[in-house]
This record gives sequence, C-alpha cells and structure tokens, in this order.
Amino acid sequence: MAGSGNPEAASPSPVTVNAEVEEAEQLILRWDPPASPSDERMIFDGADRADAERYLRAIDHLRRSLGPPSPAPASPSRSPMNTIQIAMARLEDEFRNLLHSRSADPDLESLDLGSISISSRSSDHDLSDPEDETDGGSTRIASRSTSSIREIDLVPPDAVQDLRSIAERMVAAGYARECAQAYSSARKGPVDLGLRQLGVERLSIGDVQRLEWEALEAKIRRWIRAARACVRLLFASERRLCDLVFGTPSSADAPFAETVKGAAIQLLSFPEAISIGRRSPEKLFKILDLHDALSDLLPDIAAIFRSGPAESIYTQAAEILARLAEAARGTLSEFENAVLREASRIPVPGGTLHPLTRYVMNYISLISDYKPTLNELIVTKPSARFPAEDAADHPDINFPDLENRTPLASHLIWIIVVLQHNLENKANLYKDAALTHLFLMNNLHYIVNKVKDSPDLREMVGDEYLKRLTGKYRQLATSYQRAAWVKILHCLRDEGIHVSGSFSSGVSKSTLRERFKAFNSAFDEAYRTQAAWFVPDPQLREELRISISEKLLPAYRAFLGRFRHHIESGRHPEMYIKYSVEDLEMALLDFFEGCPPSVHGRKRSH
Repeated sequence: MAGSGNPEAASPSPVTVNAEVEEAEQLILRWDPPASPSDERMIFDGADRADAERYLRAIDHLRRSLGPPSPAPASPSRSPMNTIQIAMARLEDEFRNLLHSRSADPDLESLDLGSISISSRSSDHDLSDPEDETDGGSTRIASRSTSSIREIDLVPPDAVQDLRSIAERMVAAGYARECAQAYSSARKGPVDLGLRQLGVERLSIGDVQRLEWEALEAKIRRWIRAARACVRLLFASERRLCDLVFGTPSSADAPFAETVKGAAIQLLSFPEAISIGRRSPEKLFKILDLHDALSDLLPDIAAIFRSGPAESIYTQAAEILARLAEAARGTLSEFENAVLREASRIPVPGGTLHPLTRYVMNYISLISDYKPTLNELIVTKPSARFPAEDAADHPDINFPDLENRTPLASHLIWIIVVLQHNLENKANLYKDAALTHLFLMNNLHYIVNKVKDSPDLREMVGDEYLKRLTGKYRQLATSYQRAAWVKILHCLRDEGIHVSGSFSSGVSKSTLRERFKAFNSAFDEAYRTQAAWFVPDPQLREELRISISEKLLPAYRAFLGRFRHHIESGRHPEMYIKYSVEDLEMALLDFFEGCPPSVHGRKRSH
C-alpha cells in the first residue's frame, strides 16, 4: 500500500487510466453522428464552451493512451485508434463549419482601398481613383511588417482560437492533409468572390490579345487597382488567417497555396498576356504602368508567397515582370523604327506643324515622365546611324555626341534625330523653297519648345544639343526670309533707275514705273500665298512678322520718299503707287494666319 510519502502514490493506477480512456471514448462517441443522428448541434457553435473544451481534452486523453501499451486493452471492436479516427472526422466537420459560419468576409468594394494604392515607386503615376476612398466601416485594419500591406480579420479572434485548437489536434494525430484540404475548400469560395468584387475577370491569353486597344487600356487601369487590393488586402489577409490557424508558416504553406493559388494565377494571367502580345508604340506607357505596378507589388508578393508550394507564385510574378521589361524595350525600338519609316507623301497645308512631330514629341515627353523606370530598363544605346542610302542623301545631318548620355537619353536624342531626318524628306514635297524652310522652322521650333517645357526631357537632351536645335530653327527662319523676300526687296534698289552716275541727275520714269509694278506684283503674290501659310506658335509668328517689317518697311519708305514725286507728277499714279507704308504694315498682319486673304483685300490708304 502506497503511503503519502510514496512518490508513486500520486500516479494513477492502470484501472484509473482505462476508466479515463473509456470516459473519453464515450464522450467522443456521443458526438458521433451515426451514434446520435438526432443531435445536429455543433460542438464549437459558441453556445457552451465547456462542451468544446471537454471534447478536446477527451482527444488528448486518447492520444496519450496510444503511447505506452495498456495493461487492459479495449475491446477490439472499439480501440482508441478507431475512436481517434471518429474524432478526427468530427473535428474536420467542426473545422469546416467554423470557417463557413464564422467568416466575416468583407465587401471589398466598400473598404477604403486608397491606402493600399500608394507606394514609394508608383506614387508619381498612381492610377487609383480618389472617389473610391470610401468609409471602411468597422472592419479592423492591421499593419504587417511590409508597410503597404493592409490586413483584415476574416474570422473573429475567438473562432480563430477554436480553429487553431482543432488544427493542432488534427496535425498531431497525422491528419494534417485532411485539415489543409478542409481549410482550402472552405476558403477558396471567399477568395474567388473577392476577385470578382475587385473586377478581376477570368480571361485567357487569347481573350486579352483579341481586345481592341481602347478596351484593353481600360482593363489595364482596372487591373492595376485590383491587383494592389488582391495582393495587399485579400491575399495578405488569407495568409495571416492561415498562419494564425496552423501556427507556423511551414504548416500554413500548403493550405494557403491550395486556397489562393488559382486566384493568384488568374490575377497574373492578364499581365502575362500583355507581356507576350503584339508590340506597338501606343502600348508602351500602359506596359510601363503594368511593370511599375507589378514591380511595386513584388516585395509584397515575396512576403506573402514566401515559401513552400506558394513560392511558385512569386517566381511566376518575377518572370512576368522580366517579360514586361523586355516588352517595354522592344516597344521603344518599334517606335523608333516607326518614326523612321513614317512615309506620308502629302504635304501639310501652309507648312504648319506636321502631325508626326506633335505625336513624336508628346510621346517622348511622356517617356521622360517614366524616367526612373526606363533608366532601369534601357541599358544599351541606339546604333545612332541611318541606313547607308539615307546617310548619303543627308550628309548635313548633325549627330549629337552621345558619349556622356545615359542609354535612355541617347534613345530620346536619337528619336529626335530620326524625326528631323523624316521631316527633311517631307519638306522636299513643297515646290516653294520659302515654304520648305517655313515648314522645317515650324516643326523644329515645336521640338525645341517641347524639350524646354519638360525639365526631365531637357535634362536628358542636354543644353548643348538644345542649343544646336535652337540655332537650326533660327537659321531656317533666316533661310525662309531670304527665299521669300530677297526678290521683293530687290525691286526697291536704286540701281538702273538713274540715267547717269550722278545722284542728282534725271530718273528714268519708265524704269521707275516698272519697279513699282514689279514690287506691287511680287508683294501681291506674297500676300496671297503667305497669308494662307501658317505659323501656329503666336510668339514665333509675331517675331517673324517683326523681322520682315524691319527689313521691308524702311526699304519701301526710303524708296517711296526718293521717287514718289516722279510718279505722282505723271499720269495715273495710282497704277504704280499701290501701297502706302501703313498699307504694307497692315497687310503683314495677315501673314501666317493660315487663312486665304479676302477677295477685296485690305482697304488701302494710298
């Protein structure tokens, strides 16, 4: 007999152990559906916590009893192992029921999604809609170590504790796989619902590539916003719940991967389709938006899909990001070739700005907005030479020194050089040399102003090359004036009017009349044609008029002052002195307006 001082006195006797095992078995069997079909109440329904605690203790007793052999084995028809199997089946049902009944799956469309759309890389080009920043309600937001991740409680804390208690028993009893399957089957539905709420469509690669560009552009904008919410809210919250339920990341990897892998693959299929689609210049900026969005999300994807079976999602995302980068490089190359090959043969009316110039300069201005990204992606410089046959036709092309420029800057300068090359070919379509110079002046002036208006573009192009461009368009303005006005000003020379070498001697009135007639005819023609020419920039238009006035008006005033009385003393002076200085000054105001002059012309003061 054991006394109070015997240390074995506190140990339960085999009879006591068997009694406890028997009691545990009976408790478990009471909750077994075949044993009591009328009792449909769930153990973990929250009504009586004592039932759940007793059930878990019973499982623990049974599991401990399976350790050392029992001196009095149970009936062969009902061994503790069989009862454990019954208990595990019951726990699996309880586990699944808790996930269904206690999940508080939020309406993602009603949450404040603004905070998950902002990050250090994409803040300059954030596409989130400020109107979507609505009241988040009572759903609790919890921050993770990754600052951009925002997690929500998908299951109340008390239910999470019950789920973890069940998962621990099932894993310990060797039912980890069944527990993981129960978890994923219960949580896949809410994840898929979240995807639908965020507007993530189930599109194949073929579906995406068949979309018209306008529709595709809208879907890219929606995808970027949805992807941020999927990764930083939906997937992050699922990962957190899985970690809490299964206790350790290694235990949670498999159920988490099984739960969200299909949704993640569906989400990533869209940028994958874009990355391998046909390359065309208009797609560059949306490809860059996708690249920036996915690059911004990649650290979060790495944190969420960090190990085990889920790691393949991170690998897939990284591969798609690399393909998007290659697509961006290829699209920029396609754009350069498109500028070189643009072969429209119809001259723009009035020598105004060519649509190609506006398109190309707006395009590279947008490129400069993506400078941080493109500086990372563009790592090689262009070849910076024309084909041999083109170079022979344009020996005067000035190639800038690209040695001290980044690869991206070199590409932008090369695009401007190619654009100039193309514009010079188009300028040859004009029959009038003056209009040829005016056309090139207009377009080069626009190029210079677009570079000046963008600080990033100006920095990349550099002041030295900008000075070259500025000097070029000013030279073209001078060439225009020379081609358009030398003949007119030649009519106002004194040479050939005096009948002798002495300035005070007689004047040949017939020669003087011919000079006035020639001037009138030349100016009428200039007025008729150049009023229809167009200089779209108001400042340049005014500067050009002033420059013409400074040459024309003093010369005409002096000529009129010297010889007017010789004409007015003869017959029909109005046939020869058609314009006053003021008439010419007023007429010049019609120049470069892009409108043909009125039939009656301006009222002349004579």
